[in-house]
Amino acid sequence: MEIKGKVYEVSPTTQVTESLKKRELILEYIENPQYPEYLKFEAIQDRCALLDNVKVGEDVEVFFNLRGRPWTDKTGKKTYFNSLQLWKLNALGSAGTASTPEYAAPADISSTADDDDLPF
Repeated sequence: MEIKGKVYEVSPTTQVTESLKKRELILEYIENPQYPEYLKFEAIQDRCALLDNVKVGEDVEVFFNLRGRPWTDKTGKKTYFNSLQLWKLNALGSAGTASTPEYAAPADISSTADDDDLPF
């Protein structure tokens, strides 16, 4: 799955267990400008490094897997958790820095009868 949005927050890498490290990315997703959504993605293990050069306010495209798992508490009640696991990230540049294309100056197509060499 993939989604585009603006980086809202990047957490530092945390060592969850001796063998697991994790890092979170909060993405501002604006489908409806009146109600922006803030989505939390997690990068685990070697993918934590993907967030090293990401800056707050930068427009990015995030590729992720949707994960879900059940959990049963001490009373026997079952709960389900979802997570968005980031596996690739592309920087799209900031929204305000979009470059305008440069075009060649318009050619002067006006001509007089003297320099018209068309045969008809």
